[in-house]
This record gives sequence, structure tokens and C-alpha cells, in this order.
Amino acid sequence: MLNRTLISIVDDDELYRESMRRLVVLMGYNVEAFPSAADLLASRFLPEITCLIADVHMPGMTGVELHRHLVDAGYAIPTILVTAYPDDVVKDQALKDGVVCYLSKPADDSDLERCLRSALQPGTPAKGNS
Repeated sequence: MLNRTLISIVDDDELYRESMRRLVVLMGYNVEAFPSAADLLASRFLPEITCLIADVHMPGMTGVELHRHLVDAGYAIPTILVTAYPDDVVKDQALKDGVVCYLSKPADDSDLERCLRSALQPGTPAKGNS
């Protein structure tokens, strides 16, 4: 099965970014990974992205700010946020702003897979918002 979706991962932690990239590739998706929001925004891949996985806490532009920027720029890219520092206030606001899932690091493989399915198939319940 050829999967033409493009998942983009933005995380300033190189080890986590690479680990997440490998995991999502193993799930059968095409992946491009970026060390910062600025790198993603400057990427030629931006118009092709079907789902974004972004760290909440990054220097420069946070994952929440990146999601808002993309929405304001007209890119309706389903977004999954991941964080090592869960915050219910940030989570609640992000979900109100249209983020598909908000996951704690390390993200559980099955929760991530469920979130990806939900992001790529609107109407599918995400559940894994931990």
C-alpha cells in the first residue's frame, strides 16, 4: 500500500525528533522532520503536509504558535502537539484552537497512531489526549 500522506515533525530535540520520525515511518507514512518552526515554514514541503506533529515548547516559535500561524496563513493542517511538560491550560486552549491531539512525551505508540488516524480521517475520535 502506497501512502501519499506527508507527516511533518517539528521538534528542537534531535534525538526525540529522529525517534519520532522513525516511528511514524514504521507506521507507513512519509515523513519530513524539522528542528524548528522556522525551518518548517521555509520548507518547500509546506503545501504538501497532511499532518503536523509539533513540540509544544521550542525556542523561537512554540508548537501552539506554529499551529496558530499556519491557520492564520490559510493552512488547515491537522496538528498533534507533544510535550514533556503537560499543562492543562495550554492543552485546553490548544484543543479549542483546533489541535487534534495533545500528548505527553514520550508519546504512547498506540495513542500517536490513534491521533494520526483522527487527524487524517476527520470524524474519527482521537481519545488519546493525555
